[in-house]
Amino acid sequence: MVLHVAPRSQTAGMILLACTVSPQERNIILSDPKRRNALSLAMLKSLQSDILHEAESQDLKVIIISAEGPVFSSGHDLKELTDEQGPDYHAEVFQTCSEVMMLIQNHPVPIIAMVNGLATAAGCQLVASCDIAVASDKSSFATPGVNIGLFCSTPAVALGRAVPRKVALEMLFTGEPISAQEALLHGLLSRVVPEEQLEEETMRIARKVASQSRPVLSLGKAAFYRQLAQDLRTAYHLTSQTMVDNLGLPDGQEGIKAFLQKRKPIWSH
Repeated sequence: MVLHVAPRSQTAGMILLACTVSPQERNIILSDPKRRNALSLAMLKSLQSDILHEAESQDLKVIIISAEGPVFSSGHDLKELTDEQGPDYHAEVFQTCSEVMMLIQNHPVPIIAMVNGLATAAGCQLVASCDIAVASDKSSFATPGVNIGLFCSTPAVALGRAVPRKVALEMLFTGEPISAQEALLHGLLSRVVPEEQLEEETMRIARKVASQSRPVLSLGKAAFYRQLAQDLRTAYHLTSQTMVDNLGLPDGQEGIKAFLQKRKPIWSH
């Protein structure tokens, strides 16, 4: 498999994001370590663009979001949140951030966060929004906005859907960080590995995902998130129909035939 590095997103000559690309996998790398990979408006728009890039390509099966430097992301750029910028600019920042987080959930392929370091505020929100999150044992997570008088209300949306309510509220009310092991225990992370194994383990998971049928992954991901908001009866009704629809896909039938014939399936995509 051929990989190439394609830095695409930049502002005023400064690279904000870089990508490693293969036909099935894309690694979006937050590349502003001097600013602790702050989610400035420019960074958010770049991230949005890179997530959307060729989203409908049937070859693409998984996206990984990682970062350069010791901080995964420190959250919003506080210089953009002063009075000088004004409420219209502030609204654009938070609306764009919200759109990025919703885009991750609504994207047709699984998105994995690979975290090595600190993820705070909107950076923690980004981790919580991803479908899978793998972190090194040196990572930590916090929503410390309350300490500077700015409650992490938008990060609370993703955090409150990823961890139990009382855990989320303690993080939000105190601003204190939790370790990677605590984050794993509470459901913010999928797994924690030693730092030197982080990339290897993340890529192992990504390649396992990429070995699956793209149409089946997309159908299943969409159904999973739709059913979460439903009552039990509605959720089963929705997912029962999803399984019927799944059987109507060429890959649904190919997988069953391959299993019965004791061979590997040959997916359409």
